[in-house]
Amino acid sequence: MARQISHTLWAAPDGRDHYRETTIMPAKPIPRWVGVLLLLAIAVTFGSNHIAARVAFEHGTSVTTAVTVRSIFTALAVLILIRVQGVPIALPPGTRARALLIGVILAGQSFCLYSAVARIPVALALLAFNTFPMLLSLVSWVAGGEAPSRRALIAMPVALVGLALALDVVGLGGSIAGRWAQIGAGVGWALGAAVSMALMLHLTVHWLRDVDGRVRTLLTMSVAAVIILVAGVASGGFALPQAPAGWLGLALLCAFYGTAFTTLFVVLPRIGAVNNAVVLNFEPIAVLGLAWVILDQSVAPRQIVGAFVVVGAIVFANLGRR
Repeated sequence: MARQISHTLWAAPDGRDHYRETTIMPAKPIPRWVGVLLLLAIAVTFGSNHIAARVAFEHGTSVTTAVTVRSIFTALAVLILIRVQGVPIALPPGTRARALLIGVILAGQSFCLYSAVARIPVALALLAFNTFPMLLSLVSWVAGGEAPSRRALIAMPVALVGLALALDVVGLGGSIAGRWAQIGAGVGWALGAAVSMALMLHLTVHWLRDVDGRVRTLLTMSVAAVIILVAGVASGGFALPQAPAGWLGLALLCAFYGTAFTTLFVVLPRIGAVNNAVVLNFEPIAVLGLAWVILDQSVAPRQIVGAFVVVGAIVFANLGRR
């Protein structure tokens, strides 16, 4: 197994830049089928976080409280992972301010997504949010990158049609205005989260490419926690659960999200095929079942068809990347 050399750049008190060379043994690969099963489990765990969040919201927890607590918990979990794995936390000069900005965007993305989850059925919120890979290709193109691939151009309108079916934008009464009055705010928050996620990923690739993913997550998640905490204190937006079920939901959303996030960092480097990551798009489908069983949130058959169309379009577009 070949060794890899990692170079860490830091600024010393004398004002000069120095490099530390570290030998890293790559993680031992795991069989693809095991990796796919693990990614499916991670997708279900991410989805369970949103189910738990909805339970917390229905019992008095505010979005601000949920985002703050989750961000702090995840930052601590990633910090423990970094310490256990011996990852250096030093950042190259010039990346700190950029990482702070990405953390601000992450705060907005987290707030938007949980706001959507609090307003509309969880699966529909995640379906609207999971359009972010396509938005990312558009953001990158507008910023001077490559034009969307043929697969992406085919998948985008298909995904929009599927999303329209899943959201049931016409409604049973045939009124778009009436249906939009029911779901418009939630869908708007979900799409805001998708745009924020696309922008955050684009900036991360261009600004923090050489920073270890765990260190990026620690910094940006910490910044997000501070931003939401300050905003919550200033606006009086904190509200704690008013029932035991709310406290359980708040605890579980932190546990599920932190577990899924840290496990993802352990699993992905050990999977040989990059495109296996598209398995994570199973999350909205898993949430359809979880929301039906736990939250009694049912959807019409045509909405289920729309959900599969959206996820299928996203997978189709992503499988074309090399």
